[in-house]
Amino acid sequence: MNILLVGDICGRTGRTALLRYLPNLKRERNIDIAIVNGENSAGGRGITRSTLDEMYRAGADVITSGNHIWDKKEIVNFIDQEAFLIRPANYPDPAPGRGYCIYPLKAKNIGVINLSGRSFMPPMDCPFQKIDQILKRISHECDIIILDFHAETTSEKIAMGWYLDGRITCLVGTHTHVQTADEQILPQGTAYITDLGMVGPRVSVLGMEKEKVIERFKYCRPVRFETADGAAVFSALQVQIDDKTNKAVHIERVLINEPY
Repeated sequence: MNILLVGDICGRTGRTALLRYLPNLKRERNIDIAIVNGENSAGGRGITRSTLDEMYRAGADVITSGNHIWDKKEIVNFIDQEAFLIRPANYPDPAPGRGYCIYPLKAKNIGVINLSGRSFMPPMDCPFQKIDQILKRISHECDIIILDFHAETTSEKIAMGWYLDGRITCLVGTHTHVQTADEQILPQGTAYITDLGMVGPRVSVLGMEKEKVIERFKYCRPVRFETADGAAVFSALQVQIDDKTNKAVHIERVLINEPY
């Protein structure tokens, strides 16, 4: 089984790039399921009904999110009805939506979990304790378990990787919008990367217009950020799973940089 995990979709440029590249990648790489982080798909912050539908049309099978999940208020009108749109599971109860889903595929159940980190992030329940609770609940019914850990610091994501090594199939970090070069299969068999990166405007600062961000850094005054346009970057990770053991056997970064 081949799984493609796609980094944060950022704005219109990200949605366009997802539609441009994901269908071909699924065909060329024999991808069975595409898990896409969509939390920045609507203007760089949040998810709307229309951006969710665009990601599904592009070929996303499961959509994860992060700290911007509530930025578009309309999300509360449909998140409970979307079986394969998930938000960080460690939001304090009660919260709309679900923190994990189970996707049936080829007589297997694929558990996909979403968690938020706490370092330099909004206050949340402990992700380490929350993942223990979820695994206790779903491990017996899932053949493969994937975690999207939406966190700011490399240390928190690396710590989670070691904590879960051998307990889940794959952990991918999201949120920083910069793809890291540390993809690996950990000693106990868990596929890992600190950050997938983003699908969004290449001439930008993490997807935002570079001039606005530079102005903020230079003058230390509030500036309204806007998503950038133009050439795109497409960042993802392919994980190959052995059908007999359900263990990761190969991991490969995918990085497409359109010309400036």
